[in-house]
Amino acid sequence: MRKSRIVVTCAKGIPPFLREEIVSLGLPITSEGISNIETEGTVGDTMRLNLYVRTGQRVLFLLNEFKAEDSEELYEKISRVPWEECIHKDRQISVTSSVDNPSIKDSRFSNLRCKDAIVDRFYKRFGERPDSGPEKKGAVIHLYWQGKWCLLFLDTSGEPLSKRGYRKIPLKAPMQETLAAATILASGWTGEGNFVNPMCGSGTLAIEAAMMALDRAPGLLRDNFGFMHLKGFDEASWKEIRRRAKSRAKKSIKGKILATDISEEAVLAAKQNAATAGVDRSIQFDRCHYSDTPVPEGAGVVMVNPPYGERLGEKKELEEIYKGMGDYLKRKCGGYGGYIFTGNLEMAKKVGLRTRRRIPFFNGEIECRLLEYDLYEGSRKANLSLPLSSINRKGYI
Repeated sequence: MRKSRIVVTCAKGIPPFLREEIVSLGLPITSEGISNIETEGTVGDTMRLNLYVRTGQRVLFLLNEFKAEDSEELYEKISRVPWEECIHKDRQISVTSSVDNPSIKDSRFSNLRCKDAIVDRFYKRFGERPDSGPEKKGAVIHLYWQGKWCLLFLDTSGEPLSKRGYRKIPLKAPMQETLAAATILASGWTGEGNFVNPMCGSGTLAIEAAMMALDRAPGLLRDNFGFMHLKGFDEASWKEIRRRAKSRAKKSIKGKILATDISEEAVLAAKQNAATAGVDRSIQFDRCHYSDTPVPEGAGVVMVNPPYGERLGEKKELEEIYKGMGDYLKRKCGGYGGYIFTGNLEMAKKVGLRTRRRIPFFNGEIECRLLEYDLYEGSRKANLSLPLSSINRKGYI
């Protein structure tokens, strides 16, 4: 298939890190939005993006663009697209959309009109229609309709890339995999030093850190992507891309990764998730209070993702947790870079340490911050914390 615009979507706050990932794959950056990065390439390039990108959500390949005033014009112009050239007539399709048009009150209606236009075209030409449904098991079409302007994409990811396939036991309020990866990238940790994760929950931060340190492509665990259901899918090329990804993965890491939680259920879940991801041998899991989490000698990163919603704890309990985290970082983590990820900025004040940076992220609709602390060992001259990455030096505030 020809080259076209490729839009890689992500959560707000993540584009600077996603940009670096796309550049590292040798693809150009053509534009940057608040929740996406645009590049260009072939469907073959989308296979590499889906396999390697850690911080993106969906990889969208532009198929067509046009103007439409209302749903009737939308249907008519979508039905002109030669869908038979890229979609199988005997497989399932699903449609998603992002719509802001005065004629549409419910985006589900635009999904229906888009789907009808596609399957009606197949019926008129072949006497049969592809199956359709909300499950992203086959080809996925994404409609972006803002005002009069419509963009039709092939969603080459299918299910969001945050669904790596290893988190079989998510527990409560889990941190999304793509967000966890972005916060680790923001810390500048590369696997050379240690990574300590108190309050590990289902283990997402520790697992993403281990995958980075081992240079394991995040998409290796998945067996289904949207591009696999398109006409012309080059299975031999896909197998070769996967083979190369597997061959570059390391067998061990230089630093240590420690993850702890006071909940036995959480530790067991984290261990199981790490085993599913194939990184359990690279992570030391322990059950203990966060303040008792051991910190190995040397340098590295300590990253904590504490509860920050009222549903997960009463205000007084949260105040004690945040104050205790500050005490832990100051007392036990000298020489490390300290990070707290939270969506409760009022509680963050209880930490009692001066922040070096406050990096904005979004966890769903919740505006969050990754708070960075320099944890000096002795005097400021004796600071042993890891050097910041090129991303860090940009200072996104």
